[in-house]
Amino acid sequence: MNAQDSISTRPYLIRALYEWCTDNGFTPYVAVRVDGSVQVPREYVKDGEIVLNISHDATSSLQLGNDFIAFKARFGGKSREILVPVGRVIAIYARENGQGMAFPAPVDMDAATLDGGPVSAAPIMDDSEGGANDRVVQLVPSDSTATEDGGDDPRPPPRASGSARPALKRIK
Repeated sequence: MNAQDSISTRPYLIRALYEWCTDNGFTPYVAVRVDGSVQVPREYVKDGEIVLNISHDATSSLQLGNDFIAFKARFGGKSREILVPVGRVIAIYARENGQGMAFPAPVDMDAATLDGGPVSAAPIMDDSEGGANDRVVQLVPSDSTATEDGGDDPRPPPRASGSARPALKRIK
């Protein structure tokens, strides 16, 4: 078996970070790029992505498999079956401190559409340095106006109604 035939490390890293979050009393969240293979309530999808709370308190029958993350959760008081292919998970992190890991965006994003509109194919982070596909990142509030290198933050400012949404920041 060569490296191309081996199983992805993504499901193992997701399970490890899920355990780390729960062992430390944190709330594990996953960010997911939505396409036709993802079974989530579409009314909660924003810009082709959805963030899901996968804590024990928020889910029922949670299964973190090698191919899919499956569970039941309540949205607006209504129980829903959630099915997320592991390859569509773009990040897992602790809500309380933003620590976690981001993964490369799915390669098929250029052709993907959601509800008739195009889905952004922008990667979560710049992978121009090469190296490993899975990188450790820290989520930080997006209300900061400058990036680590002093440039302008490419993200728009957070909405006035509600708290600041975390943004990904690479830790080297």
